Amino acid sequence: MSDIQDAIHEVIESAPSAPSKEDRLNSIIAIFVALSATFMALCNIKDGNICQAMAQAQAHSVSKWSQYQSKSTKQNLAETTLALAQLQKAPDSVQAHYKDEIARYEKEKGEIQKEAKSLESEYEQLNIHDDQFDMSEACLSVGLALFGITALTRKRWLLTFALCLAGLGVFLGLGGFLGWSFHPDWLAKFLG
Repeated sequence: MSDIQDAIHEVIESAPSAPSKEDRLNSIIAIFVALSATFMALCNIKDGNICQAMAQAQAHSVSKWSQYQSKSTKQNLAETTLALAQLQKAPDSVQAHYKDEIARYEKEKGEIQKEAKSLESEYEQLNIHDDQFDMSEACLSVGLALFGITALTRKRWLLTFALCLAGLGVFLGLGGFLGWSFHPDWLAKFLG
């Protein structure tokens, strides 16, 4: 038993009393890597949900525009039939029926058009947040890579640069989570 105690005491006595600068830097980098990777994972999950919502909004919008087109076709047929009824001097009740149909289709088209435009607007808003999460992921990924290089090279300026990129990634990700309309077009165009 004393051999084990002697070995433990020897290791404890030979251990440095305070962590070195390199150890502290690696600890700081490890914390930032863990925080950045965790936030990036959360952003990735939210971005996936937004992509699903975008696909759903786009599908509903296409469906509404198809309904609109269908109503337009029916309205056109009713207008043509009314014109033929007027040429053939059809009874007023027949003509009134087609006039009512035309008015109904016009009203329904207006409602459908409003719904379709609302869905398109929803898609565009979701697209802004999708872009925010995409840009966030790009900044965080580059930041993570730079954290790794910093751990190897021990360059503090590189740590600062990595923190700036990771900070921008967090800002963009928070914009997506909190519904901010912030959208750096220059970055979106660069990444797009």
